Amino acid sequence: MLPLLLLTSAFVLLPWAGAGRIIGGCVAKPHSRPYMAYLKIQNGSQSYSCGGFLIRPDTVLSAAHCVAMKGAVRVTVILGAHNISAQEQSQQEIPVGQWVIHPQYCPDNFKNDIVLLKLKQRAMINKNVQCISIAKENERVEEGAECSVSGWGRISTRWDMTSDVLREVELKVQNEQICEQVFHNYQRQSMICVGDEYSKKATYKGDSGGPLVCNKKAHGIVSYGPQGNVFPKVFTRISYFEPWIRKQLRRFALQDTPGSPFSE
Repeated sequence: MLPLLLLTSAFVLLPWAGAGRIIGGCVAKPHSRPYMAYLKIQNGSQSYSCGGFLIRPDTVLSAAHCVAMKGAVRVTVILGAHNISAQEQSQQEIPVGQWVIHPQYCPDNFKNDIVLLKLKQRAMINKNVQCISIAKENERVEEGAECSVSGWGRISTRWDMTSDVLREVELKVQNEQICEQVFHNYQRQSMICVGDEYSKKATYKGDSGGPLVCNKKAHGIVSYGPQGNVFPKVFTRISYFEPWIRKQLRRFALQDTPGSPFSE
């Protein structure tokens, strides 16, 4: 039986609640995750960050709740970073020209928490900046699979301590009944239940948008977790949205075609 402590309302991994550092993980080998994107988000006078990952030279995938808010929102992506506070020669800073939030995204229950961000210019692909493959429509990651997540930011649920360097953690795909008992809005077809049942390792506030990588392929997107605890966490299931992603990528490609009705 799950502890009553877990049976609380869910919270979204709000980016402004603290740049999300991996809890219980370790510092990643510099540039070992060349697909990682750091999102600098400005909303009026507020600024915060999220994670994301490069799936095409001009497109980053992330969580919808990172950018779905009122007011003027401006997003800049930093690629090729290890120490986000340093001016590393490997870094490429590119503004986002537009983004497409899933039309059925619901901020109240985090359903369809996915967004595609189109960069104003294509990233220069090199050893420090590379794309990652995403799960196909019929690919599902199974319970017990060991996957990894990476991000920048807080180290603890108790202290507002942040890390400038990329950190990573290994997490296990859980039995979906665990998340169904904790979150009444959990949906098996579009979400993945992930975490460390001993609550020593986790993603946390601000890690939103980062990828769940299993067998060198992105299967999930950091979405939300339980109030006051670090286990379990819910990830957006990429395979469920793969047809929608491909459709949006085709639209992006048409926008780059001179004379196209979709061109900017």
